[in-house]
Amino acid sequence: MGTAGDAEWLRWVTKQFGNIAGKDKEISLEEFKRALQVKESFFAERFFALFDADGSGTISLEELLRALRLLVHGDQRDKLSFLFQVYDVDGSGSIEAEELQLVLRWCLRESSVSLPEERLGDLTRALLEAADRDHSGSITFPELQEQLEAFPELMENLTIRFGVSGLFSPAGIRGKVFYWTHLSYISVWTLLILHGPHFWKWFLVPGSLFVLEKVLGWAWRRAGGLHIVEVNLLPSKVTHLVIQRPPSFHFKPGDYVYLNVPAIASYEWHPFSISSAPEQPETLWLHIRSLGQWTNRLYEYFQQLESPSLEPNPAGRSRSWAQEGSVASGRDGSVQLTAFRATAPGQDPERGGSTSPGETRRLCSVKCFLDGPYGTPTRRIFLSEHAVLIGAGIGITPFASILQSIMYRYRRRRQSCPRCHHSWCEELRDQDMTLRKVDFIWINRDQKHFEWFLSLLSKLEREQAELEPGGRFLELHLYMTSALARSDVKALGLQVALDLLAAKEKRDSITGLRTRTQPGRPDWGKVFGKVAQEQVGKVQVFFCGSPALAKVIRGHCERFGFRFSRENF
Repeated sequence: MGTAGDAEWLRWVTKQFGNIAGKDKEISLEEFKRALQVKESFFAERFFALFDADGSGTISLEELLRALRLLVHGDQRDKLSFLFQVYDVDGSGSIEAEELQLVLRWCLRESSVSLPEERLGDLTRALLEAADRDHSGSITFPELQEQLEAFPELMENLTIRFGVSGLFSPAGIRGKVFYWTHLSYISVWTLLILHGPHFWKWFLVPGSLFVLEKVLGWAWRRAGGLHIVEVNLLPSKVTHLVIQRPPSFHFKPGDYVYLNVPAIASYEWHPFSISSAPEQPETLWLHIRSLGQWTNRLYEYFQQLESPSLEPNPAGRSRSWAQEGSVASGRDGSVQLTAFRATAPGQDPERGGSTSPGETRRLCSVKCFLDGPYGTPTRRIFLSEHAVLIGAGIGITPFASILQSIMYRYRRRRQSCPRCHHSWCEELRDQDMTLRKVDFIWINRDQKHFEWFLSLLSKLEREQAELEPGGRFLELHLYMTSALARSDVKALGLQVALDLLAAKEKRDSITGLRTRTQPGRPDWGKVFGKVAQEQVGKVQVFFCGSPALAKVIRGHCERFGFRFSRENF
């Protein structure tokens, strides 16, 4: 930063200090907590203690500037020295196991990550064993520096994030549009017929066809009544519906349908992406997040069915509550749900456990109607060479169907020798699928949101390993935005511990998958740069998420020359 930049930075810090400090021109601990962008008080208290150089119990402007200059303008050693002092709670000059575990626990809490106490102990031991070179049972500063320097990607651009709470962004207000306003075209047409002398001549043929289509569509939909045979209530109020699939119902991966549940609202139809693969013959899945009146009523309706007397059971199906388990393959290779009783939270899904203690599964029989399917731009995925699928939050739903279908088609390509049982994948591409590589990127706010499709991703990882050991046809990339970024000084120890344990156990501590969950948001320049370097074919990016993120990703696609398609939710 140049002289002009230093002066501007000094003016800004001085102004913010004045906004935070009291009449005594000093910042107290409570004022410091409110000013820092720190979720929990532990780090605020540690920073405050280190900033308060004279031990007066308050921070002066001079003390704040001295500390900030060190963290903002200091070199790596300065920042690591600060980190070491944060971890060295008792100021003894070394980090003991108890201190390390305490800091890692608060790092997890600030990252909105919940792990069993035994996993926290595993993380502590992994970091202590790796850094404690002299086996003294504690970590000195040179040992910590040597250990962290083995992770250059973490040491790059070390920062510590500060912000003042005088910096607010106004909350947006979203207007509601009622369902019945969509029927306003009826009154418009009626007025045109009554007041437009010649309008009826032009309206007669197309209007008759429109009415005929509506009547036939209504009759067909009502004649084809189906049943919701299973409901899974997932974290963050997501309703997973397993619906009886008619033999004549044909759809493609990424398609959506309009759903009507008379028990919720007789005349309302709402569009949802199909999250199961077309190759799954008997049922189809919908994952519905509660974001409006109808979706909230749907979730609450099945939540209230705890008593069997509240809901008739015409199909004679049994009712039971259980934890949702992993997925399994049926005889035809279809992906099916497997129910079992869960044990401890965070158990490895690959070993038959569940990482979703909040999920509830209910067998039931509730009548519903479907209209569709309808296609989306994601149908072009199978005609791509290198497809990059990006889902944000519940935006994974169309890609859940696509990923399963991709693995079905990939499995069909596998050939094996009847004599030596050697297997390989046919390289020839056909009109059904020209894919050479698939990168799936899923961005979630916090740990519990990954539980929506964790068992599906676990199965895809296992199947990829079985069909193509060491292969990279399907590559998963998971990002958790609530977690402290890898460049944040506070997160260094936690990220190193997670990396060490993942390398040792071959699975991620947060999700139980083999793919390591990345903290923070993707660096799209680096992500797309890596995709471009692979040069496995023409790249097409398919996105499902918010319009704001779509705009960002579109800009990066234009920069790299990638084709971009999106689907907003």
